[in-house]
Amino acid sequence: MKKQIQELLLQSLAILESKEIIPASNELVIKIENSRGPEHGDFASNIAMTLAKTAKTNPRQLAQNIIDQLPDSDVLERVEIAGPGFINFFLKQNAHQATVVEILKNGDQYGDSIVGANTSTLIEFVSANPTGPLHIGHGRGAAYGAAVASLLKKTGFNVSCEYYINDAGRQMDILAVSVWLRYLQHIGAEIPFPENAYQGDYIIDIAKKLHEEHAEKFVLPTENVVPLYKEEDPEIKIDGLIKYCIDNLGEENYRVVFDAGLDSILITIKDDLIGFGVEFNNWFSERSLVENNTVKQCIDKLIKNDWVYEKDGAQWFRSSKLGDEKDRVLIRENGQATYFASDIAYHLSKTERGFEKIIDVWGADHHGYIARVKASMQALELSPEKLEILLVQFATLYRGKEKLQMSTRSGEFITLKELQDEVGKDAARFFYIMRKSDQHLDFDLELAKSESNDNPVYYIQYAHARICSVFRQLPEKGINYQQAEALNDVSSLNEPHEIKLLGTLARYPDVIENAAITYEPHQLAYYLKDLANDFHTYYNANQFIVDDNVIRNARLTLIEATKQVIQNGLSLLGVSAPEVM
Repeated sequence: MKKQIQELLLQSLAILESKEIIPASNELVIKIENSRGPEHGDFASNIAMTLAKTAKTNPRQLAQNIIDQLPDSDVLERVEIAGPGFINFFLKQNAHQATVVEILKNGDQYGDSIVGANTSTLIEFVSANPTGPLHIGHGRGAAYGAAVASLLKKTGFNVSCEYYINDAGRQMDILAVSVWLRYLQHIGAEIPFPENAYQGDYIIDIAKKLHEEHAEKFVLPTENVVPLYKEEDPEIKIDGLIKYCIDNLGEENYRVVFDAGLDSILITIKDDLIGFGVEFNNWFSERSLVENNTVKQCIDKLIKNDWVYEKDGAQWFRSSKLGDEKDRVLIRENGQATYFASDIAYHLSKTERGFEKIIDVWGADHHGYIARVKASMQALELSPEKLEILLVQFATLYRGKEKLQMSTRSGEFITLKELQDEVGKDAARFFYIMRKSDQHLDFDLELAKSESNDNPVYYIQYAHARICSVFRQLPEKGINYQQAEALNDVSSLNEPHEIKLLGTLARYPDVIENAAITYEPHQLAYYLKDLANDFHTYYNANQFIVDDNVIRNARLTLIEATKQVIQNGLSLLGVSAPEVM
């Protein structure tokens, strides 16, 4: 409906331009907003106030000029000027009623848009280090990224979802040495376990399986290991243990231990995400960037273009000259590439694979990383404007008023699977996207499990189930409802609750499009809650199964359309629409 009004305004403005009442413009932006209340119509535009200055005229006079040139329309009842120059649009009643026909005609496709113009889009999200199971912090990024991807697909973008596997670097070496030390302890070695190694019980399970498959193949003399613990600095100590493990196991055996940890955790991550309703088109290995020399090629190009210098035995990127707060290390003094070097190569890979839009979903703690990544793209003569980085704040878990503590390294955390087991996938997915992604989220386990109107996902799903219940009653009452026949006459949908519900249903395509282009799935969550509220209010005030065939059929088509939109919206958020609750 907004697009129809925009088109009417464009035609009016074209006439005013031809009459030289307003200057010609190729950058005209017409905003159509939902009105603040029924007394202000259905939609409003501030176009007269926007153009008044350049037209050198009074906004209210310009608004009148625009109204005078509006073409005749089958959807508009009247148009009024309000306040300093707002133009309010009042729709004809049949314009609302036509929404029911449109929804039931299009079904799952209602709300589809071509605004994305088939733009090739890569969205990378979650990408948690495979050093342990996914926890509740990763869950928010998973739910958010998946919802954004669904919205973009719905609005015409050609979307591919990717998980970047950080299967190289120091954290993975810490994982490997953690597994190896637990393996030694499993076969009776009396050695301490470093406080900054990975502490979770899952490490013990991996170590036991490693022993089952390889017996004592990876045993080294413990008398040579224990002296390494004399180092007081915990970080130097763990690095010493890693070096000893690599040097004495040898590259081949070390890789077996390394992969035992990586593969086991990666399988768990994939299974947990599938259970969460999140699937990826591609799992991209960081290690592959080193093995196929992409990292080296990137650094060589940066050196060639004079973006790299040497200092203290390391190679540095001149990122401060491109907007970063300081220069960044690419190659450490020991010859190892940094995570940043791999990230540069990864973003080169994204552009070389032909994606026109690149979206990264990161934790909010990576905010400082944005400038350096964009700087690296600029230095590689790529297009930094292709990259959009969306930040996701932490989720704090509560059980009622009790805040639950979490520490990843110590192994004291609630996993994503445990969260799902307690509150269910639907509540978890919905609660994670209820707030804007860059705002902190308090996740109340007790509320998520409650069957009450205070629980938004329950409230919305209950609306869907209530509608299904109405339709189950029809055969029992001997009523033969035929949708196609009922759609022939929906003119009786003029009761205030019906008009309100129709107006909310008509907003759905605009909500979807706006939520997609702003990357804000919480807009859809709020919309669905409003829609459920409008339905429950209607349900409590009216009977649907009445004697009058015309009224009954019209009301049934209205609630069937409501059911369809609830189902469509929940599906985009990864939430089910149950028929019975």
